Amino acid sequence: QVQLAESGGGLVQTGDSLRLSCVASGRTFSSYAWFRQAPGKEREFVARISQHGFTYHSDSLRDRFTISMNKTNNTVNTVYLQMNNLQPVDTAIYVCAVRDIGVGDYNHWGQGTQVTVSS
Repeated sequence: QVQLAESGGGLVQTGDSLRLSCVASGRTFSSYAWFRQAPGKEREFVARISQHGFTYHSDSLRDRFTISMNKTNNTVNTVYLQMNNLQPVDTAIYVCAVRDIGVGDYNHWGQGTQVTVSS
């Protein structure tokens, strides 16, 4: 059974940093990603990392956000999103998603963690 548990969100001020964590259990996945959804807006892709560590970040966020992973015994167990110089426009629910090997899209989603940036 797949379980995704996000943590690390909170209320911060403009310019602060946060690191989000996503613990992914159940099996190894081909890709791990972060998305976000702000109130009244569509879900937005933030960044992804493959099981082998290859990363891709949204062009608009790559200067401030960094995705990374932690492995234990060559198995990915936690995926992180380091967010620096946070701005009020970054306020959103941040959701972790994973994609099974051989599947074309992200097919397991976490519940999300709220990030609120005050001005």
